[in-house]
Amino acid sequence: MPLYRDEAIVLRTHKLGEADRIITLLTRHHGRVRAVAKGVRRTTSKFGSRLEPFTHVDLQLAEGRNLDTITQAETLDPFAAGVGLDYERYTAGTVMLETAERLATEEREPSLQQFLLLVGGLRAMVSGDRGPGQVLDSYLLRSLSVAGYAPSFHHCARCGVEGPHRWFNHAMGGVLCATCRVPGSASPAQATLELLGSLLAGDWPAVAAADARTRKEASGLVAAYLHWHLERGLRSMEHVER
Repeated sequence: MPLYRDEAIVLRTHKLGEADRIITLLTRHHGRVRAVAKGVRRTTSKFGSRLEPFTHVDLQLAEGRNLDTITQAETLDPFAAGVGLDYERYTAGTVMLETAERLATEEREPSLQQFLLLVGGLRAMVSGDRGPGQVLDSYLLRSLSVAGYAPSFHHCARCGVEGPHRWFNHAMGGVLCATCRVPGSASPAQATLELLGSLLAGDWPAVAAADARTRKEASGLVAAYLHWHLERGLRSMEHVER
């Protein structure tokens, strides 16, 4: 069987047989890949904890007809250790993993930007320099943008006229002017729309300056926007404290 190497983030695992696991990965060069880790559930496994969710690994894999087989695994960043120590980080990180898997829709379709966003998001989550909720919201907005669902927070999403505008509609793709407003549009505070723009742009001083009420409203809009474009909710989102 042909061999190849790639680095990856472990997204999800589930049991296979008595001692194996199927590992779902987001790789740097091969997109989303599902592979078998043989014997990984045995205490004598050479992989140990290297193939747990959140872990950034360097892998060697053998190509298979339906599933590849992991033959080597070396840890690059043990994000699982840092994320797992804090409930808020863990739940936010779990949403990031599930989002990455859902947005990398086609197996073996290269998703380099999604991979780099996920690695950067997990690194920021583990560092503790920023709140888990803000890291999550920024990651979700950026990953949606990379997937082709970039929201507009200043120009009208329908006609393009420059704002500021007071209406927001996730189905329309962002803010709407008074002329383009459609029924069901939300009317968030202007500070909330500015915060959303800062989260998308990575303007962390502006994010840090936002008050709790503004952050809460922004998080609600991000969750609604994500839910709309994924067409069904994330199971992990219900555990995030919003």
